[in-house]
Parts: sequence; C-alpha cells; structure tokens
Amino acid sequence: MFFATRPLPRDLDRLLAESSALPLTYDPIGLAERSPPGYSVDEIAGSLGRGDAVFERAKTALARWRHFDLGWAEIFPRNAPVDPGVVVLVVVRHLGFWSANGCRVVYAVGHRRDGPRFGFAYGTLSNHAEAGEEIFEVGAVPESGEVRYRVRAVSRPRAAIARAGYPLVRHLQARFRRDSLAAMLRAVGSPG
Repeated sequence: MFFATRPLPRDLDRLLAESSALPLTYDPIGLAERSPPGYSVDEIAGSLGRGDAVFERAKTALARWRHFDLGWAEIFPRNAPVDPGVVVLVVVRHLGFWSANGCRVVYAVGHRRDGPRFGFAYGTLSNHAEAGEEIFEVGAVPESGEVRYRVRAVSRPRAAIARAGYPLVRHLQARFRRDSLAAMLRAVGSPG
C-alpha cells in the first residue's frame, strides 16, 4: 500500500490487521535457503566483532528488529516478536512517498539461548510488492569467536509497479542490505 505522506499509526494498525489473514506470495517456505529459478538471490554478511558479549548484543539487537533502524525503512509494530506466525509491515520511504508491505515470520534459525546461530526468516504477503523470503541471522564462529551478521534474500517483483520500477527496486534492496549491516554494527557497539 502506498501513502503520499508518512502513514499514521492508525493506518498501519488497520493494514496490519488486514495483513494477518493474507497468504504468502510464494511456495514453499524455506525458499531463501535455496537458489530457485526465476528469483533474484542476494546475500550480505559481515563481521560485528568478537566474543560472547558481542554475540549476546547481536542476538538481542536482531530480536528487537534493530537491523531495521535505518531512517528510511522500519518495522511496524516496532516491538513485534520474531516468532513464526507474527505479521509485520515493512514501512519504506522512497522517491518522496511511503509504502507499507506485509510480511510474516515463517521460521526460526538456530536458538537464542544456546547454539552458534540465532535468527529468523520472513516471507512476503499478498499485499507486498515483491514475492519472496528473507533470512536474518547472527552467528558465532567457534574457532575464532567472530560474530557475523547475514542477510539472504530470494525475491522477484510481484506487483506491476515493482516490475515497472525493477531497477529502482534492486537498488533499494541492495541499499537495505548495506544499511542493515551498518545498523547491526551500531546496535552492538562495534566499530566497523
């Protein structure tokens, strides 16, 4: 859904409620773990620092959607859990207008309390301009203690406006991945 100005919370609440019953725009769940034909596959990974304290801060930041603290893109509602089944809106400011696109958390990656990985994936709903799935995860490399953040996305344009503006869509997707990594670096307090 598109807005001429920043959408009001009541508009987003209404859209979020409408989104909760919408289907995913792709099949099967787990698409982002593959490289399916007809989809663009994009990935970025970067170091957030080293050590257990950095890993704990990274897990907390991811669970609180801090990877969306971008200024031009955000998650609504801000405090949504990252549990499978939870629906959120990705709210984006671009070219002087705003859009809100529905997504559902579709699975967890690893475990927050223990293990070397933690994260989740969300999939696009039928009110999203794109079709696809995106994984967000942090992991600790046991041998070195390095903590890494990774985003992997599999997508293709769904709405006519996304197909018509595909070069811009691809630019925004690349910008999101770069800015998301920078947001995670800020969130964990690592120089980078």
